[in-house]
Amino acid sequence: QVQLVESGGGLVQAGASLMLSCIASGRIFRINGAGWYRQAPGKQRELVASITTGSSANYADSVKGRFTISRDDAKNTVYLQMNSLKPEDTAVYYCNANVQVDSLSYSYWGQGTQVTVSS
Repeated sequence: QVQLVESGGGLVQAGASLMLSCIASGRIFRINGAGWYRQAPGKQRELVASITTGSSANYADSVKGRFTISRDDAKNTVYLQMNSLKPEDTAVYYCNANVQVDSLSYSYWGQGTQVTVSS
């Protein structure tokens, strides 16, 4: 059984920074690709940032230059550093990872962490 647990969310003022962490635990051979998504009230879940096995990253236009995704494979952890936060970044942030278990890979989701940015 594999679990993804996010942490690091909170309530901050506009312009502040937060770092989200997503720790994978369980019977893991390795994390392949991973991504951070967010869902604001009344909106669809959207991809914020993704990272490949080789640490190549992609970002939504709305967060380019402000957010950075990274990974620490030794810790089975994916991070999202969020700088210059704006009220429109307010959402529940979810981690998604493609995890290799033995010879097969599966997609897992975390439970989400709330980020609220006040103006």
